[in-house]
Amino acid sequence: MTHRTAQDAQNHYVEKMGPTLGLQFAALWQEVVYLHIKWSEFVALYGTNPRRIKLLNGAASSFFSMLQGVLFEEILLHIARLTDPPNTGKDKENLTIRNLPELVDHPETKEKLVTATEQAVKTSEFSRDWRNRHIAHRDLALTMGQAARPLKNASREQVRESLNTIANVLNIVEGHFTNSGTYFKIGRGLHGATSLLYVLDDALRAREKREERLLKGEFSEEDIQRPL
Repeated sequence: MTHRTAQDAQNHYVEKMGPTLGLQFAALWQEVVYLHIKWSEFVALYGTNPRRIKLLNGAASSFFSMLQGVLFEEILLHIARLTDPPNTGKDKENLTIRNLPELVDHPETKEKLVTATEQAVKTSEFSRDWRNRHIAHRDLALTMGQAARPLKNASREQVRESLNTIANVLNIVEGHFTNSGTYFKIGRGLHGATSLLYVLDDALRAREKREERLLKGEFSEEDIQRPL
């Protein structure tokens, strides 16, 4: 496996695609990689097995419940940004996968990109509804329970589908210009959510043993919690 810095990746794509497309593609590539990392961390904590949920609840149920909502909404925001229109208003240009078809001259690849981009926009529509009416802004009628149109459903399966369609857009471009692609579904690895879970597991086991010692009257200085 080849490991490249962000600058290495940018230089590579500019060399293969030219400066206009290459710079935007490199920026989008970094965004999509980061989005997949955030999603893999979310899944590691909340979407792997019930034992992990029980562990989080045993350690700090209120905090990890709040974190679940914050992480999920951040992921929806990220999806919405990547699939937004190229322009907001008259003057503000956006970094979005919807820019890519206009930056590719090859007719067959452009046609594939248009179709793939439309699919990505369609599968991510739920994230923009959440962003526009619940996260970035709070729709008054919705908040008061008076909205005729409820929020679109936002499930983990929808997130996975959206990530797949966004990755497909980038891989069409990368495949044409570099004859390769990117497998974005690589987990975070060391020092991420899984590492935290093992630390929490060790801590909860230690807490159980300390409580057993206290019940037996076997108290020592090690059982005194340190100020943090």
